[in-house]
Amino acid sequence: MVTAKVISIGDEILIGQIVNTNASYINDKLFSIGVQVKKVVTIGDNREDLIHELHDSMQNYDITLITGGLGPTHDDITKPILVEFFNDELVLDEEVLKKVRSIFESRNVLMPETNVGQAMKPSRSKVIWNDNGTAPGIYMEEEGRVFIAMPGVPFEMKAMMENSVLSLLKAKFLQNQEYVLKNKTLLTTGIGESFLFESIGNLDELLKGQKMAFLPSPYGVRLRIDVKTPSTEEADSEISRIEKELYSKVGEYIYGENDDLLEKTVGDLLRNKGLTLATAESCTGGFISQRITDISGSSEYFKGGVISYSNEAKENLINVNKDTLMKYGAVSSETAVEMAVGVRKLMKAEVGISATGIAGPTGATETKPVGLTYIAISIGDKVYSKELFLGDNRHRNRIRAAQAALNMLRKELLLV
Repeated sequence: MVTAKVISIGDEILIGQIVNTNASYINDKLFSIGVQVKKVVTIGDNREDLIHELHDSMQNYDITLITGGLGPTHDDITKPILVEFFNDELVLDEEVLKKVRSIFESRNVLMPETNVGQAMKPSRSKVIWNDNGTAPGIYMEEEGRVFIAMPGVPFEMKAMMENSVLSLLKAKFLQNQEYVLKNKTLLTTGIGESFLFESIGNLDELLKGQKMAFLPSPYGVRLRIDVKTPSTEEADSEISRIEKELYSKVGEYIYGENDDLLEKTVGDLLRNKGLTLATAESCTGGFISQRITDISGSSEYFKGGVISYSNEAKENLINVNKDTLMKYGAVSSETAVEMAVGVRKLMKAEVGISATGIAGPTGATETKPVGLTYIAISIGDKVYSKELFLGDNRHRNRIRAAQAALNMLRKELLLV
């Protein structure tokens, strides 16, 4: 089995200024080609720490991928330490320098002399071209081990992985691979992790030696199926078998696969059925509309939305009856229904959806706790609402309410 270690470099990661998304992306890509990541470490911009990790890599891993520390400033330590560790020397690569200069010229900016350092590379290394930035990557081999250094900027690193690194690793390690690793993720929503686990039943019988992970978040639970087989055909067959059984047991909660977005699924349904949508939001503060309009082309089916946060906005903008608000309150099934109908009529849309609730941490009463939320849908002559209890965290409540609203809409559109 080909093994790998991922090293993320940067004080900004250690102190929590940025989230290390690079490691998870690299891990996923390596797994997709049959490389098993055995270790992930994050270190600061520190010489001794990187030297220590390089020694560990030489002893234990076939592949080491490093992100960060390739810039032109004093705290970019990766390149000089690789030179030191491998007893090499830096040399100027004229082709890299030409490319770096051309990037600055294209921006009509004079290149600072400090950027010349980005055209220096270890003499025994290969250059990995950076299509999205000025810092090239580095590929080195030592005693059968491969060391690859890439920029820490995510979109630069991702382009290198997809355009160069994965193919280099396949050519080096995976020509005569005796096994295939594949995975597939099913996306569920509207059911908690423990209930999902119980609904699926005996995992040993389902998986038959393969693996599956439950990955919960406020958006739902991702079910990642991991299989290892002698061939691609057998891997596909195993994934298909497990997937089929999961759909038979919990299919009502599955809305997509891998990188699918619920808002895109909803948008596709609206487009395919020739329907338009309007939203009325209180507790979600426009988050439902934001997710819908995050999808390119959503103007084809999304008419618009109203953030009717106050009672006055509910009355004056989307025609919620004052008596309804007085008798049942802003957070009620009755108000949610009138919001959905009102915004549908206001925007002249075929479908209206609303959300009203107590996001917290304040605003609760004895009969209406934090997290109480009502989602309503109005479509044609049909209008109904659903009562939800989403928890006691304001941020998660907004995410869960928007997710629940989109999923309710998805299910309703499947019936049209």
